[in-house]
Amino acid sequence: MRRLGLLVVLFCVVPLARSQELSGLLSNLTRPQDYVLKRAGSWDRTGGNNDSRRIAPGETLTVLDDSGPGVITHVWFTIASGEKDHLKKLVLRMYWDDEPTPSVEAPIGDFFGLGLGEYFTYQSLPLAVSSVKALNSFFPMPFRKSAKITVTNEGSKPVGACYFNIEYRVYSKPLPADTLYFHAQYRQATPNHGWTNQWQSNGDPRVDRKPNLTGEDNYVWLEAKGRGSYVGETMSVLQNQDEWWGEGDDMFFIDGDKVPTIEGTGSEDYFLGAWDFGGKPFSYELFGAPVVGEEVAGSRSSVYRFHLDSPIPFTKSIRATIEHGHANHRSDSFFSVAYWYQTEPHAPFPPLPPVEDRIPKLYCVGGPGNAGK
Repeated sequence: MRRLGLLVVLFCVVPLARSQELSGLLSNLTRPQDYVLKRAGSWDRTGGNNDSRRIAPGETLTVLDDSGPGVITHVWFTIASGEKDHLKKLVLRMYWDDEPTPSVEAPIGDFFGLGLGEYFTYQSLPLAVSSVKALNSFFPMPFRKSAKITVTNEGSKPVGACYFNIEYRVYSKPLPADTLYFHAQYRQATPNHGWTNQWQSNGDPRVDRKPNLTGEDNYVWLEAKGRGSYVGETMSVLQNQDEWWGEGDDMFFIDGDKVPTIEGTGSEDYFLGAWDFGGKPFSYELFGAPVVGEEVAGSRSSVYRFHLDSPIPFTKSIRATIEHGHANHRSDSFFSVAYWYQTEPHAPFPPLPPVEDRIPKLYCVGGPGNAGK
């Protein structure tokens, strides 16, 4: 197992505290390494200082294409573009072992937790956006035969400068036979379809008394088939209605269960905050709400939760969901990326929505704060 190095440290040791994480990384330095470290980067091959790549509208830039066995340990991008919402219009895809469809497909901003098309700074253990506009992923991404990563410009203007560095380990021996592949999938509901807009507050008896025992009409983070482990999601919310958007429970259905295998008590509780996050942003290694908007129509929030302490295993299938309001009474817009590891082949992904549908905007849904729109 030594040849997986960082993969073992990050995902087989419970990250109880930052000091323990750092201790694990430092102790690994005393062990001999049996890999060759490589980097795929945008550096100027002429030896000059033109260290970025241009991406024309409609063009796909391949940022990594190499053979294995290996493990990607770090992905870094920074982008200079004059196009508004370029974080939503650039699509990141990753392919393992010459597969015909990607195991990762998401707008590049959403993959790094920026689901509303705007930059903000935050730090988690697997993902971080640092100053200024630097996108980082530390998810281990193993591959046996090959790895290919691309960025496609679906916007109308060229990307003037795309900088990237991707560090990966190449091994001389095969990876363990039971090694799982990294996956990430984008989804959105613009808007979620609440079952009513005839309410004045989240606590209306008509709303609170409606049961939801089966997760019907929940927002879906992920539906997957195979054997694997769910490790978390990033999600962004554009409110179409007033009041707190998070009156919804998380529900996980494992291996075909008809009722939730795991069920929560509220959206802010699942993301390990409480009481509407107190209206204040926060950002920690495994959970956070780095953007917390006011509780009115038009407000924006971004949240994340990573189950690295106990990934959620499944042997046949998983359906990871959350209510949009209690029993799905609210009609806000959700944008999310789910992250998980599993055997191949994976089930088909939902079609990526057209670029114009991915841009956050306020929808006329009725209800508090929206009745006249």
